[in-house]
Amino acid sequence: MSEQTQRLIEPDEPPESEQLRVWMGEGYRYWTAVTAMIERNYPGVFDPNWQFGGKKHGWSLRYKKSKSFCTLIPENGCFAMLIVFGGAEREKLDTIRGEISEAMLAAYDSATTYHDGKWFFFAVDNDDTVRDVERLLAVKRRPIGAARK
Repeated sequence: MSEQTQRLIEPDEPPESEQLRVWMGEGYRYWTAVTAMIERNYPGVFDPNWQFGGKKHGWSLRYKKSKSFCTLIPENGCFAMLIVFGGAEREKLDTIRGEISEAMLAAYDSATTYHDGKWFFFAVDNDDTVRDVERLLAVKRRPIGAARK
């Protein structure tokens, strides 16, 4: 782990909890809130998998079942998240825009849409963002036990 970089780029082993806590600092609180929320809302659905993206991208924690759900990227002092929304998911998200913070909507609206979906990459650095993440992930996959709308 190099303090010179933004990401964890040592390829030997995926980071352990203590290493993440030190690396992310205050951001580790949000990391644990998001990972706990995923486990609570989707028990037994995902087997999170550490991926090493090389010296440029470093380590990331990917949640995937048959298709990608989300990716968490530990960064120095915080963490970032990537969610890719397909066409149908973007339509669903449009129906809950009033439930998402203005800052998150502005970031989402400015994200680039590619042939395979809208790649939404953002920092998770406050409690409002954690609440927004829960709503965004519910668009990707309905939480277990949630009533159908």
